[in-house]
Amino acid sequence: MRTKKGVITSAKMTGTVTVIVHRAVVHPLYQKRYRMSKKFLADTNSHDLWVGDEVVITECRPLSKRKCFKVTEILKKAARVSELKEESSLEGLITKKKEEKESKEVSPAKS
Repeated sequence: MRTKKGVITSAKMTGTVTVIVHRAVVHPLYQKRYRMSKKFLADTNSHDLWVGDEVVITECRPLSKRKCFKVTEILKKAARVSELKEESSLEGLITKKKEEKESKEVSPAKS
């Protein structure tokens, strides 16, 4: 079985992630090293995966037309920001700014 190490570039599908795998190649004439990449679709195996996670994928039987790999191991998790916390903090910040504006408008100017 072939295994490949790559980074998740898309996790928008249900039960499937897109993994990009980079490899170094030497040009036959100029002997210059350059990087090539290829995208693979992989089954998530009910792992909680996010864009930017480093994973190991292993070849398996064809699961669909383009999906022939499964995620077997998560090497490194990407930094995650909770969407709920982000939304609530933004709403709190907006309401705080509105309250500050209203209090400045209502308070009488000192002469």
